[in-house]
Amino acid sequence: MKKFLRWFILGITLFFLVRTFQDNWLQISNIHIGQRGWLMLILANFITLLAHIWAGYVWTLILTAFGENVPTFEFICVYLKTNVAKYLPGNIWHYYGRVMAAKNANVATEVATVSVLLEPLMMLASAVILIIIFSGNLVISSWNYGVIFLQCLLLFVVLFTIHPRCLNWLIKFLNSWKNRKKQKNQIYSLENNSDIINSYPLIPLLGELVFLGLRGTGFIMTISALSSLSWEQIPLLFGAFTCAWVLGLVIPGAPSGLGVFETTAILLLQSKWEMALIISAIALYRLISILAEIIGAAIATLIIDN
Repeated sequence: MKKFLRWFILGITLFFLVRTFQDNWLQISNIHIGQRGWLMLILANFITLLAHIWAGYVWTLILTAFGENVPTFEFICVYLKTNVAKYLPGNIWHYYGRVMAAKNANVATEVATVSVLLEPLMMLASAVILIIIFSGNLVISSWNYGVIFLQCLLLFVVLFTIHPRCLNWLIKFLNSWKNRKKQKNQIYSLENNSDIINSYPLIPLLGELVFLGLRGTGFIMTISALSSLSWEQIPLLFGAFTCAWVLGLVIPGAPSGLGVFETTAILLLQSKWEMALIISAIALYRLISILAEIIGAAIATLIIDN
């Protein structure tokens, strides 16, 4: 059922994107990118690459919060190298690669697993915070209170999920489940029932806010490569990006939110800008994002191999 739902969502979003592209093909073909535009696209690519590097650093902060002393530079390279694996079927292989790399660095299996699972939860919490701040112009005024209530409810659930009590319980559960299944001695001893994480992971949460800020900046710079923007438009664009990004994260579909992100961004921005401009900018941003991930993985691979 889950696999069918994934393919159904992917089919619907791709159909919408193809149909929208066909309807606006003439206007899209008339868009010209000047010298300033290419410079903005290069900067957008650099900032997006910087965002992925920063995300790798935040992963090391999460491991540090669990009391693991890991080599920061090496783990950032692991993060970048495994990032492109999310485009493989299953959309889990980038997580698997990071867990295995952490285990090879003598990080307990439970801690490595929870650190990898905690990262998207941190991103989700950060995204909800930004949506609450920037999405005021994206919803109909009569729906504002209901939307804000749902946003706050989601934020509460996510923030509660990453509370130390929940995280420590999850690690202990994974540890006991693994030992019952394998009937072996504990790799990461929790016999004294001590907590691994004793404080709220506030610093990693702030780190994910910076990550989304960098990603949103890259998106805004991509649009500015095709059209001039005013300062009043930036909060709207940032809110639209965050909404589209978080839906691409949580809705089952293609890897990396492919299709879901684009569809959501078009629906949110079509009443504010010309459709051809929005489609072109979103397509360029997807290419920039993939290129940044490939560049990051290539650089990390060269560093690790040498």
